[in-house]
Amino acid sequence: MDRSKLNNAIGFGLIFLILIVWMQLNKPSKEQAAKQKMMQDSIANASLPKQAAASITAKTETEKLPDSIVTKRMQSGFGGFATAAIGTDQSFDIENELMKVTFSTKGGRIIKVLLKKYTKLAFDSITKKDVKRPLYLLEDAKNQFSYSLPVRGTDNGIVKTGDLFFQPTVQGKTISFRAMAGDGQYFEQVYSLAANTYNIKYQVNTVGLGSIWSPDKPVFELNWNTYLDKIEKNSGYERNYSTVYYKKLDENPNYCSCQKTAKDELEKPVKWISQSNQFFNSSLIAETAFKNGVVSTEVLPPGDPDLKKINTLIRFDNPNANSQSYKMDFYIGPNKLENLKAYNVNLEDLISFGSSILGTVNRWVMHPIFMFLMSLLGSAGLAILGMTLLVKLILSPLTFKMMHSQAKMASLKPYINKIKEKHPNDTQAQQVETMQIYREFGVNPLGGCLPMVLQMPIWFALYRFFPASIEFRQQSFLWATDLSSYDSIYNFGYNIPFYGDHISLFSILWMVSTLAYSYYTMKDNEMMGQNAQMMKVMQYAMPVVFFVFFNNFASGLSCYLVFSNLLNITQNLGIKAYFIDHDKIKINLENYRSKPKKKSGFQDRLEQAMKEQQRVKNEKQNKNKK
Repeated sequence: MDRSKLNNAIGFGLIFLILIVWMQLNKPSKEQAAKQKMMQDSIANASLPKQAAASITAKTETEKLPDSIVTKRMQSGFGGFATAAIGTDQSFDIENELMKVTFSTKGGRIIKVLLKKYTKLAFDSITKKDVKRPLYLLEDAKNQFSYSLPVRGTDNGIVKTGDLFFQPTVQGKTISFRAMAGDGQYFEQVYSLAANTYNIKYQVNTVGLGSIWSPDKPVFELNWNTYLDKIEKNSGYERNYSTVYYKKLDENPNYCSCQKTAKDELEKPVKWISQSNQFFNSSLIAETAFKNGVVSTEVLPPGDPDLKKINTLIRFDNPNANSQSYKMDFYIGPNKLENLKAYNVNLEDLISFGSSILGTVNRWVMHPIFMFLMSLLGSAGLAILGMTLLVKLILSPLTFKMMHSQAKMASLKPYINKIKEKHPNDTQAQQVETMQIYREFGVNPLGGCLPMVLQMPIWFALYRFFPASIEFRQQSFLWATDLSSYDSIYNFGYNIPFYGDHISLFSILWMVSTLAYSYYTMKDNEMMGQNAQMMKVMQYAMPVVFFVFFNNFASGLSCYLVFSNLLNITQNLGIKAYFIDHDKIKINLENYRSKPKKKSGFQDRLEQAMKEQQRVKNEKQNKNKK
């Protein structure tokens, strides 16, 4: 072998031997190895959520410390539930045709619910289209559903079920979770899901716990805190329809403010509490009543991934009994009127149809009519058209009367023009003499207002109806993909203050058709007085101003108003062409003029008031001339 190669081999061998000897001399002792492992565990625990880290630490201590010390430490923190504070987090599912519910053994609570019949609609910035995604409720990792149990012998007198590991038992569509507190003693949560329902039968059982309850605290509490996710395309509008609702016994349902952070103290017994998005809710309904509670909403900034944080504190009475059961219904699903009405506890009032007469009209008139039309026509858009036709049909006699009144006023135009020529610069004198002409020929200048006045309650009701009705959610019509939200034919990619980031075609069509209808109706009507020009400006400015509002509103309402305008124009043209005889109207006006007349009290007072105003004005003008 070459001498240089031999020297290299010997050198590498010596280096390897030195490394082995060094590693053996510096090998840590058993005590040092244990310390290093504890340090590594501490670092790992620091990166975990607090509750999980506490559980792992407890498990490590159990393995390393004497049983007597571990028992003492766990009992000081968890009392009789010390053994339940150690365990492994596992998940279990139960499902039916409508929903899939996922549970965690940590806290024995629901961690997410998949609604199989619904999806989320979101705008994809890459494809520039709306895409559908699975819809989950209660899935936020920050959510809390934990009972605070008054347990004696603990450091702070409270054990939180969110820190405990429950033992699961699954039987068909029923799953129970038990946190053991000794022989035959446990805190249990039982969830049962029937077929074709969004309701979960929920029961809390305290079995044999009388010996460990703290006598100083006569109640135990549920801390139910939820971060409401952004589910709808128009999250800004969804935020205004999301809050916490509640019903005290023998009172009407109420809710926390939708617009700002708010808090309500519920000092009386409570029948139900509901955390609600625009179209979906999670509601706890007591079989009898909850003792009392506290609810609050925290509005999150627009840039936050969530809409709001809902904080709910529910108190349960009489935990000092050795064994007690608390039965509830847990509804997690859509805000469908028929689903919520089935509970017979006014749960349907959480649907934002409006209060007083608006809510009544929407629940008992609009909703049944639209549901019938949708089942008959098979399309939400066609149902809107059908509703528009129905309204026009009902109001057609009044519309004819309005058109007839307008035709009478048009026949008096020559007389009105003579009055203008007689008093070219005196609008008040024009008004007085014009009113005399109307009375002389039996024409009511306000006769054309009644159909519009009667339609206003319908408009106000529909303003609340479309954004609150889940039946219009994600229902497409023409270019609109969601009649409960805005329609968009173009997205800017940036937001314009007060306007939005898109162009709504239905709102444009409404504005154009409203301007056209205003021009059509105003050209035949003489507007008298000092405010005439202002009224004309308002007639044309109003559609432009409201166009900005409708750009971000439910396209179902804009669609209805477009149909309404088009039908108004068509109806008016048809009535004018086939039902209005102008020659006959002129003859009837002249006949009325020739008859003796009896002045009504209102007409007499109105005419006297206008004459008095004219007299005062003339006196002022004469003084100024002098």
